[in-house]
Amino acid sequence: MSEPLHPSRSTKIIATVLLLGVAFLAGRYSHGSPVGGTLFPWGSASTTAVVQGIGQAMPKDLSSEQIEFRRFWDLWRLLKQKYYRQPLTDEALFYGAMQGLAKGANDPYTTYFPPTEAKDFESSLQGEFEGIGSEIGIKDEQLQIIAPLPGTPAEKAGLMAGDAVLKIDGKDTTNMSVEEAVKLIRGTHGTKVVLSIYHVTQKKGPFDVSIQRDIIQIKSVKWRMAPGSKRIAIIEISSFGQDTTQAFRDAVRDVLKKDPQGLILDLRNNPGGYLDGAVAIASEWVGKEVVVKERRQGKIIEEMKGEMSARLDQLPTIVLVNEGSASASEIVAGALQDLGRARLVGAKTFGKGSVQEYEPLPDGSAVKITVAEWLTPHDRTIQSVGLEPDVSIPRTAEDYEAKRDPQLNRALELLTDPSHSTTTVGVATTTTRN
Repeated sequence: MSEPLHPSRSTKIIATVLLLGVAFLAGRYSHGSPVGGTLFPWGSASTTAVVQGIGQAMPKDLSSEQIEFRRFWDLWRLLKQKYYRQPLTDEALFYGAMQGLAKGANDPYTTYFPPTEAKDFESSLQGEFEGIGSEIGIKDEQLQIIAPLPGTPAEKAGLMAGDAVLKIDGKDTTNMSVEEAVKLIRGTHGTKVVLSIYHVTQKKGPFDVSIQRDIIQIKSVKWRMAPGSKRIAIIEISSFGQDTTQAFRDAVRDVLKKDPQGLILDLRNNPGGYLDGAVAIASEWVGKEVVVKERRQGKIIEEMKGEMSARLDQLPTIVLVNEGSASASEIVAGALQDLGRARLVGAKTFGKGSVQEYEPLPDGSAVKITVAEWLTPHDRTIQSVGLEPDVSIPRTAEDYEAKRDPQLNRALELLTDPSHSTTTVGVATTTTRN
């Protein structure tokens, strides 16, 4: 973002999942007063890690139809008395129970973070972390690679968007949560992790990939003029972090000095990030029009509009997307497609359109809860559907290995010779020309 988080406002974040070593989510990121009240009959976890209040009555705000809350304490006592590895600490049971409570929502994006994980989550948004540099998530009940970040160990090891992760250091990932997977994969730089991978798009595998962890530094915005053309600019956004809005504004300023005839916005393998950044970046094309809508229980409760003049409104634009473009990336791409400011070229996007709220709790832990879904300006839903490109161009494993980029080539062709265009903005077609 272009400004620091303010302790009195809720800052929205839109993203897919968890980076391997860094956490991303979709929704609101709240730095403010701790959430008031407690659901459980004990107080906040103390520094001595002793749970208080055992045996108190069920909270009045719980339905009488629910199972008596004392059953929870029955299980607590049985574990303390009978589990074969002792001592089993109150702290371990407490945080395990909190994680289990969040899992009860049966939603992969509703998650409880114990204090250490919450701290890792928040620090990860600063743009540096230790891991392999790839986003993971659960789609169609399968743990998978959403996208490897450019230049990271994950990309160098050959991981691709859509790869199924079958095992982590020999441990089966069936029914494994994203958070559990991250615990196993991230670690100190210089150490290794072995992933059992199946290339879904290529129908190859499974095979083991050994990856050495590293310190991952993310520069969220890069720009350059297209090779062989001094008039086509390419701006690549790898994530929507705290610095992305200002970095993008700076890039636009520098690009406009080149007097370009067209612009390619590359959002491939971008998992998302701050919603404010997505809205600000989209407004460079759409001005103060609606960028994204939020819907809860079937009703639109908020419309987020751009807040700046549209410096790029008249500049012909192509947005590159693929299976790793998610959440905030889909918001920008969907807004530009709906409002006729750009054509989408590449592959169908990931489809992350639910909204989470992230709330720190008094003991340093935190929870993110799915509270709504977001829609494009023309009320298209993205969740589990994704965005269809106007021009569909695959990029195969062979293309990657040969360093070919047919998606970029097609975008350049459309901008330099409009007669090659076979699409109308907002209407998806399929072509393999490159």
